[in-house]
Amino acid sequence: MASSDEVFDTIVQWAFEELPTEYREACKDLTIRTEPLAASEIMSTLQLASPYQLLGLYHGINLAKKSTFDVQILPNEVIIYREAIAAYAAARGYALQDVVRHVLIHEIGHHFGFSDADMEAIERQA
Repeated sequence: MASSDEVFDTIVQWAFEELPTEYREACKDLTIRTEPLAASEIMSTLQLASPYQLLGLYHGINLAKKSTFDVQILPNEVIIYREAIAAYAAARGYALQDVVRHVLIHEIGHHFGFSDADMEAIERQA
């Protein structure tokens, strides 16, 4: 029997596989991983009071700023926070897979160079 972490990871994988091929291919150098909650260092850096305030995070040099001359020291990565997303979905009555998909797309949007304001504008138009 799969653990809840394995089920969550499967949902993240499904959400990624549902993206159009051209977007998945543009993410070939992007690592996607899950963690229970954001680490205290991240919370401090982002000045957040609770790890439940952060559902996902993008680290790296986005595609809009990346140069072929850049030396990649750390991988570009998206981190999806399991416990924060589960609590958010449960508190609002949303399906877990819908929240995972939304957060994953949002963080991948940062990889493509979109700001939070850009993505909010896109969502309003959709």
